[in-house]
Amino acid sequence: MITVEGLNISLPGFRLRDINLSIKENEFFILMGPTGAGKTVLLEAIAGLIPVTSGKIIIGKNEVTRLSPEKRDVSIVYQDYALFPHLTVQENITYGLHFHRIEKHQAEKRLNRMLEILNLSPLQDRLPINLSGGEKQRVALARALIVNPRLLLLDEPLSALDRGFREEVRNALKKLHQSSNVTFLMVTHDFAEALSLAERAAIMDKGRIEQTGSIEDIFQRPGSTFVADFVGMKNLFAAQFRDTRAIIKNLEVELGRQPINSHGYIAIRPEDIVISKEALHSSMRNSFLGTVIGVFDQGFYYEVHIEVKNVIFKSLITKRSLLELKILEGADIFFSFKSTAIHNF
Repeated sequence: MITVEGLNISLPGFRLRDINLSIKENEFFILMGPTGAGKTVLLEAIAGLIPVTSGKIIIGKNEVTRLSPEKRDVSIVYQDYALFPHLTVQENITYGLHFHRIEKHQAEKRLNRMLEILNLSPLQDRLPINLSGGEKQRVALARALIVNPRLLLLDEPLSALDRGFREEVRNALKKLHQSSNVTFLMVTHDFAEALSLAERAAIMDKGRIEQTGSIEDIFQRPGSTFVADFVGMKNLFAAQFRDTRAIIKNLEVELGRQPINSHGYIAIRPEDIVISKEALHSSMRNSFLGTVIGVFDQGFYYEVHIEVKNVIFKSLITKRSLLELKILEGADIFFSFKSTAIHNF
């Protein structure tokens, strides 16, 4: 549905370089990356708000690279809502219809559908100043979708919301996508949003796309050290490979398979490392006795750093497990992980 081919954009102090991307019809696609990676620049280029230096943007069967924004059949929603403060909820939602030739009964039908799906009927006569953050974002979504675009671009629509409102709008996004034929392309920093809303994603860094694929592939099988670090593969080590083993400094890790290359990296998610009082040889291919060198509160979980043979592993455990295992700095503890939990590249 969306095809971006060899896209290059030059802005003062920043460049978008050789972007290639393909998004299917009615797909919910996520674009992720650190601040300054170029995600919003790419969204605005697709919307026609930023001129393209070279390359192509194709929406459906039409190349839109040089078309004006209003001819692209695209809507965009930003994190700051951008509602008109002097217009009511209903007037904000229907504002875009003034620029489309739509019969009155059809406009009313679309309005009622948006009010129902996004639960805005009780709020339609209110001004934006009297709305919560979640309500404002739902109004912004309704305004973007009422013109029935082929493509909806979302630039971190949940990032400015409190946790409760974020869940509310996330559910609204899921419902909207399931009940429409619109393709969604959303920028986010939040892994939970990506996991709950999309099946495929792309990771960007410094104006380039680092990796594109299914959410599972990106999270479990990153293709570079940058992507591994970005998606939370906190155990990332340079390694030499011999037969089915990875050698990290003086430590040998069993992979259960023979890598193609003789050297590279291994990565293990911290939640895949199990801490125990005894070695778990029966179910784990790798089990080591190490020393706890740090315990860090991460909110719902604790991150435990364990050192063995000058290699530091990081594991996530609950507070209950922390207390039951009596994990303290300086204590010796076993930690184990399956060979299937190891990603090598």
